[in-house]
Amino acid sequence: MLDIRQLQYFVTVAEEEHVGRAAEKLHISQSPLSRQIAQLEEKLGLTLFERSQQRIRLTRDGRTFLAETQAFLVHATRLEALAKRLGRGDEGGLCIGYVENAMHAGVLPAGLRALRAERPNVHVALHSLYSSEQLEGLRQRSLDIALVCDPPAENDPDLERARVLSDPMMLALPQGHPLSASGQALQPSDLAGLEWIAVRHHETGEHHHNFVAACVRSGFTPQIKMEASEPVTALSLVAAGLGVAMVQQGLQHQAPPGVVLRELSWFDYHAPLWAAWHRINLRPLVATFRETLLDLAATTSEQ
Repeated sequence: MLDIRQLQYFVTVAEEEHVGRAAEKLHISQSPLSRQIAQLEEKLGLTLFERSQQRIRLTRDGRTFLAETQAFLVHATRLEALAKRLGRGDEGGLCIGYVENAMHAGVLPAGLRALRAERPNVHVALHSLYSSEQLEGLRQRSLDIALVCDPPAENDPDLERARVLSDPMMLALPQGHPLSASGQALQPSDLAGLEWIAVRHHETGEHHHNFVAACVRSGFTPQIKMEASEPVTALSLVAAGLGVAMVQQGLQHQAPPGVVLRELSWFDYHAPLWAAWHRINLRPLVATFRETLLDLAATTSEQ
């Protein structure tokens, strides 16, 4: 393996065509420099210089080797600079998994916007996956950050988590529905007897059960006549006049024409969104984006 220091010495001697001047430029003694050049020639099995008492000149092979060495050292310098930028998190790539609510609620777009402003050279790959698939991706190290609705266990040996959003729910009503007028506050009794379109979570039934339990705690039991696998689908069904639904606040800008959204300050069920990551990760870029998400979460909670 070639010694980069010897290559740098060789280039300086070749440029100066004088060992003494080269030694002075390199801030070393002339004798050690001559030894280093001789060791390089021995290692290469190549005569790089024609020597005389007055000066030394490159041989034909030496000139060829000089050109390649200069190119190599330029690349080595660039490689070192790249490694430092990667170490600071200025460049590199992020693989991010997410559930749709991370997009709808604006958490992921806001995080990426902040990242792009500070580190425009970072490449980001986004993967829409179920929470369970994302957590497995973190374990396999194919994902750097996961945005999930079902977080890893608090005592998970491999993964860490932090809540980044707790999205209040809103009542979605067809336009023209008697409860769609904003003049009066809605009460739990107003929701009894309505035909509901439930959003049954596509990963586990836990969210559906928690939603129904929250309804019962609030004082009404939803009469579920239809189920949708996605909240955006439920909103389209509401717009068609097929019933009412409860959707997270982050979806209010996704509501199609024909849907009216009403706030329910007394309804205590919130749609959660969690960030998860591997406990062992030495890449500063991952930590930077994680902190960006947590800062956004803190800002949102204060509003």
